[in-house]
Amino acid sequence: MQKTFIGKLTKWLVPLAAITVLAGWLYVAPPGILGKADSIGYAVCHRISERSFHIGERQLPLCARDTGTFTGAAVGLLFMALVSRKRSGMPPRKLIIPLALFALIWFVDGSNSYLYLMKQTYPGSFDQIPNIYIPNNTLRLLTGSGMGLAMSAMLYPAFNQTVWQKIDPRPALGSWRDLGLLVGAMLVIDLGILTESPMVLYPIAIISPLGVLALLTLIYSMVWVMIMRQENAFDTLRQLWLPLTAGFTMALIMILGIDLFRFWATGTWGGFPMGQAGGY
Repeated sequence: MQKTFIGKLTKWLVPLAAITVLAGWLYVAPPGILGKADSIGYAVCHRISERSFHIGERQLPLCARDTGTFTGAAVGLLFMALVSRKRSGMPPRKLIIPLALFALIWFVDGSNSYLYLMKQTYPGSFDQIPNIYIPNNTLRLLTGSGMGLAMSAMLYPAFNQTVWQKIDPRPALGSWRDLGLLVGAMLVIDLGILTESPMVLYPIAIISPLGVLALLTLIYSMVWVMIMRQENAFDTLRQLWLPLTAGFTMALIMILGIDLFRFWATGTWGGFPMGQAGGY
């Protein structure tokens, strides 16, 4: 009886909370579609201008590395949603190695880039530690893209393992062909980004923040399912509307909270200046 009452209550409260939080975020975020995209990037990225791509004078919502990471995550999730459906198996060992290598390269390039920034910010302080190479936005984009693909390859099957009643144990990303298609698609997208053509950058300015929302929504939806003790209780995507709505709402609450705190602390929607940032 109590579970039935709680279930009925959440079916009303969750949509009401979603509408309220969405309205609050739309009110707080800068105007326009790109302004809303900026507010998502503002919550997860340093947005240093020098480390970002630009459409003319306008900076993209995410830095070069995060543009690659969250575009890669969006592409990976969309690919598996179309091809793998309810498959819940983690990548086989043969694919874990290149995916782990993507993550390692991301870490190495990020660490090297962070060290270079510290040397610029505090001259003379880190001269005893040599940089492996001079970082640049091309490497940030490419290594970020690899990390985004790796993240999606792990998150998608984890989500399926959590929600579906009838689990398909086959790997969501199970073959060299699948991985090759993903990597090839991302290379084409990255090469397009590197042209810095507005025809490419405008869609990417929307897709990459949507990648942020997609990742956070899936993570928080899993959290919601576990809190409500509904693991492996769903058969169709339609039945997932409540957990996905709850996950989306919690993702927006996180974004809105960080946005408000950062704006309160800095007084600007812009990125951190180079001299004050700890960006990677």
